[in-house]
Amino acid sequence: GNGICFDRQGAMYVADYTRHNVLKIDPKTRDVTVFAHCAEMSQPNDLAIGPDDVLYASDPNWKQGTGQVWRIDRSGKVTRIAPDMGTTNGIEVSPDGKTLYVNETKQRKIWAFSIRRDGSLAGKRLFKEFPDYGMDGMRCDLEGNLYVTRHGKGTVVKLSPQGDVLKE
Repeated sequence: GNGICFDRQGAMYVADYTRHNVLKIDPKTRDVTVFAHCAEMSQPNDLAIGPDDVLYASDPNWKQGTGQVWRIDRSGKVTRIAPDMGTTNGIEVSPDGKTLYVNETKQRKIWAFSIRRDGSLAGKRLFKEFPDYGMDGMRCDLEGNLYVTRHGKGTVVKLSPQGDVLKE
């Protein structure tokens, strides 16, 4: 397993990158089921979940330095929503559910997308770019600040909702 997140009912979702799955683990019984499967995924890597319990999965192709993003609705239906990206890795939804953040590790960029009501993405914009070191997992706090792990640097950077570095 790789990226992990929880829905509002406490179910745990785990990216099973070797089998192109997202697994669901029942918190009471600990039963593990395949929630979503997509053979077109290189590997679901990190997961994020919106306030509506919709999942998002980053999907890097490490060898080619490319990636994409998938949306997984509450029934487990998988839809590619951001093709043709760099090496997608960390992913997060803002607390209000309106913005999806995706980082590209090798390219050292964080992109922000607006999430439309129909689940599609719009308005891709560069949120932050770093001159050195890759990135991995990301999470937001309740104020909308984004915490980003800096792979190779050994730090976590705190970014404001506008992309300003607040602390590292």
